Amino acid sequence: MFKRSIAVLFVLLFHFISSAQEKVADSVSKKTENDATHEMTKRELKKLEKEAQDSLKQYQVVDTTAIASDTLSRKQKRRLRKQQTIDSLASLNIDIDPLSPAKAAFFSAILPGLGQIYNKTYWKVPIVYGAIGTGAYFYIQNTNYYNQYRDAYKRRIAGYYDDEFYDINNSGIDPGNPDVSDDALRDAQEYYQQNRDLSLLITIGLYALNIIDANVTAHLKQFNVSDKLSLNPYYEQNQIDYTPNYGMRLSLSF
Repeated sequence: MFKRSIAVLFVLLFHFISSAQEKVADSVSKKTENDATHEMTKRELKKLEKEAQDSLKQYQVVDTTAIASDTLSRKQKRRLRKQQTIDSLASLNIDIDPLSPAKAAFFSAILPGLGQIYNKTYWKVPIVYGAIGTGAYFYIQNTNYYNQYRDAYKRRIAGYYDDEFYDINNSGIDPGNPDVSDDALRDAQEYYQQNRDLSLLITIGLYALNIIDANVTAHLKQFNVSDKLSLNPYYEQNQIDYTPNYGMRLSLSF
């Protein structure tokens, strides 16, 4: 009976040890499978990232300026430079205000020089005031001389001998023998009258020129004035009769 119990105990112990070994082996195999699956997932992720980067490369914009010059022929280089020049000119952003010239002219009409200030050509303001001021000065001066000789001539016609031109030398008034004759007073009156009218016309012309300058400058500020455009004098000697030819040449550089 005792021997039988010992045998049953050994059988149970062997069965327990076998079960434990099987459980350990199962856990090790599962762990190995999980590690292998994890490693395979990493490889798949790297592969997917590489495929995504390759797919994005085909959508990147190719810069024509980055093309190596040694891979292009001379004709292709010229075409590339020409296309780059055209693209740069076409990409210029010019703000155009159609009312800007009208505003500049209106400001100059209200106050001379104000249109030049609006166009930011400040150096023209002293020129405008100098020109208009000079014309106004000569107009006022000629007007004063005209009035002076006119008043003296009118008093002569009225029979008075007390005008300032009758006795210039202070030698005494001699009725009928003035120092400046009536004809001289009339000629001087007409002379200063003509000068006064001419000064007025010149002043009005300078005032109008101030308005025109403001308007034209506002127009030109909206044009594309590039260094690639140049206007140069042209000179060439004729090889047949050796006569010189003169002119102007407009050139566009690419």
